[in-house]
Amino acid sequence: MSDPKQTLSFQAEVAQLLHLVTHSLYSNREIFVRELVSNASDACDKLRFEALNDGALYEDAPNLEVRIAFDSDARTITISDNGIGLSQQEAIDNLGTIAKSGTREFMGKLSGDQKADAQLIGQFGVGFYSGFIVADRITVESRRAGLPHDQGVRWSSTGTGAFEVEPITRAQRGTSVILHVRDDATEFLSTWKLKSIIAKYSDHISLPILMRKEEWKEGEEGKGGEMVLTDEWETVNQASALWSRPKKDVTDEQYKAFYKQASHDHEDPLTWSHNRVEGSTEYTQLLYIPAHAPFDLWNRDKPAGVKLYVKRVFIMDDAQALLPTYLRFVRGVIDSADLPLNVSRELLQESRDVKAIREGSTKRVLSMLEDLAKLEKDEAASAEEKAKYATFWSGFGAVLKEGLGEDFANRERLARLLRFASTQSDEQVVSLADYKARMKDGQDAIYYITADTLAAAKNSPQLEVFRKKGLEVLLMTDRVDEWALNYLQDFDGTPLQSVAKGAVDLGKLQDEEEKKKAEEAAEAFKPVLAKLKDALKDKVEDVRVTSRLVDSPACLVVSDGGMSLQLSRLLKQAGQKVPETKPVLEVNPDHALVKKLEGSVHFHDLAHILFDQAMLAEGGMPDDPAAYVKRVNALLA
Repeated sequence: MSDPKQTLSFQAEVAQLLHLVTHSLYSNREIFVRELVSNASDACDKLRFEALNDGALYEDAPNLEVRIAFDSDARTITISDNGIGLSQQEAIDNLGTIAKSGTREFMGKLSGDQKADAQLIGQFGVGFYSGFIVADRITVESRRAGLPHDQGVRWSSTGTGAFEVEPITRAQRGTSVILHVRDDATEFLSTWKLKSIIAKYSDHISLPILMRKEEWKEGEEGKGGEMVLTDEWETVNQASALWSRPKKDVTDEQYKAFYKQASHDHEDPLTWSHNRVEGSTEYTQLLYIPAHAPFDLWNRDKPAGVKLYVKRVFIMDDAQALLPTYLRFVRGVIDSADLPLNVSRELLQESRDVKAIREGSTKRVLSMLEDLAKLEKDEAASAEEKAKYATFWSGFGAVLKEGLGEDFANRERLARLLRFASTQSDEQVVSLADYKARMKDGQDAIYYITADTLAAAKNSPQLEVFRKKGLEVLLMTDRVDEWALNYLQDFDGTPLQSVAKGAVDLGKLQDEEEKKKAEEAAEAFKPVLAKLKDALKDKVEDVRVTSRLVDSPACLVVSDGGMSLQLSRLLKQAGQKVPETKPVLEVNPDHALVKKLEGSVHFHDLAHILFDQAMLAEGGMPDDPAAYVKRVNALLA
């Protein structure tokens, strides 16, 4: 027998969360049913999976189910399952601490909108505590499958800082969560109320959810009557996997409800796709594109959002092998008819069937995105439909760009899905196809610039000659852009050219007179260029007369194929070693500051100020800010 009753303290974050749940998330109280039923379903899924290798875990109850009961006199609601159950230590670990739920991120995400904040509970894995929205005490009784009857556990707490744990004898495998309902929440002690909440949130759980039947009981001598609970149990949900039903039998509202239940998201998805794939590999896919990004989108190691089932038996909910990493925002279910039931993660990496599922599902997701993108220009589409791809792009575009370097087979399709701000429309993003369609006659490249922010990109001196000639330049400000564009050299045969790399060659867009004038200026300025190069020999690879500046005195560029200064900074910030590369300083001989260089007694200081100002304009910082300030002050004085 285990130790007698113990009183233990909650982890600090749990105590903080319980206070929040009890006092703040009050307007959407019914979510406790959704969360506790979802936990019960997960416990049954875990038992199914473990029982693949040990059938004895089913004991004498092979049919998995969830039961919901209430007692108006005792003011309790009990949600029970016959799933995997908890040992005493698991009860302490799982119900007293939040190991990986990201509580700090959870607290940071709270908006003050009670309804939206309530939805975050399940998303962050803290759904059990939602019971305290309606209960002043929660008692959990459980026994882990396979343990003797006398190794059950009772966990109990009022949610105010501590909990009690004691061993009990429990014949039934699984868990019962008993909510002692507060005076102000007795509305939930009703068959009708609980059934309506189950229909709203949990109708698509693939397990039967059972409640006791009600029947009308006449009063004595025909005086009135009342509804009373019977000893007979009935299934109150559909109890069949939604994805296994024919598409024609599932409504849009049911698809949306299933998405919310499976993903713990409170918003409708942007779109979804439900298909049965037949052939050498047979599987069913129900895939969703969410409307907003989760808090951990940038964690490339986060569990994938697609659950793997085999013949409707849950296998795992982080089946990363089923979709590439750059599609980690996709939610849904893939149910295979061909994989072995005891599929392991190792087999998932190697299986030919899994490769076919991965390729098919990737193409399906890209098709969904292409369909959303087509709505942008569909005159028959509503304003809401037209805005869907822009909504997707603002949330997930930067992640989708990772696919350029990870998915060679679909690179051309991904290129057509890209969107960027530009000098012509920084408010509304533009596709590469749209950019190409409005290129000027004689323009033979798609021009772009990368920067840390949109403001830095828009105000970069490198854009001056392009503005002067009315040439559109794409403004790329995502951290992934520079890396991703290494894998996209051209679009439909037109090369992509950074305006901050190499010498500017505008080809047919630069007339002979301009070329001649630039060559003459470069020749006349040779002595100053030589002095500049000598003064800045530790900082620059070369100094040359610019053909890209109109109003600025100088700018920094790198050679064609070189690493941009922005990418170099990003890699250094990430702690990576970066080979030292020196930029090229381009100067504008027509600018007053540059003209002052010739014959100036302050040549050395002016040269360094010119370089440091070019570094600032490019988004970087001078190596020695104090020395820069000192030089500027000396010249101003």
